[in-house]
Amino acid sequence: MYKAKVNASYEFDVTEEAVDQLDAVETSTNKYHILQNNSSIKANIVSSDFNKKTYSVKVNNNTYDVALNDALDQQIVALGFEIGASKKVNDIKAPMPGLILEINVTEAQEVKENDPLLILEAMKMENVINSPRDGVIKSIKVSQGNTVEKNALLIEFE
Repeated sequence: MYKAKVNASYEFDVTEEAVDQLDAVETSTNKYHILQNNSSIKANIVSSDFNKKTYSVKVNNNTYDVALNDALDQQIVALGFEIGASKKVNDIKAPMPGLILEINVTEAQEVKENDPLLILEAMKMENVINSPRDGVIKSIKVSQGNTVEKNALLIEFE
C-alpha cells in the first residue's frame, strides 16, 4: 500500500490492486494515456526525484505535485521520525565565550546556507559563524564589540 500526497493537501491510499487495474498506456517518454470511467485522460510526468519519491505530473493541462510513501516510509513516520528532515535552526548561539568583532548581516536580510553572519574572537582566534540554513534574519541580539558568554543568543531567524 502506498500513500500519495497531492499538492501537499490531499492524501490518498493507493493499493497495488488499484495500480494493476489502472488502464494506462505510455504513448511516449513520460507521457501516458489513461482511461478511467470511460473518460480519456492525458498525463505527463514533468519532473521527478526518484530518491525523494516526488513527482510533478501534468494531467489534462493541470500540474500536480505528488509525493509517494511506501510501507517503509509510513513505518518511519509512525515511529515519530521525519522523512528527509531538513535543518530548521531558528537561532544562532555563541559556541564559546568571546568578543564580537564583526557583524556581516542586518535585520530582515535574506541569507543563504553557509553565508558568513558574524565573526567571534575566542582564544585569540577569529571564528566565522556561518548561516546553518537559508532564511531571513529576524533580529540581531548583539553589537560589534560586545563580549558574549557560551550559548548567548546572537541572531534569530524568521
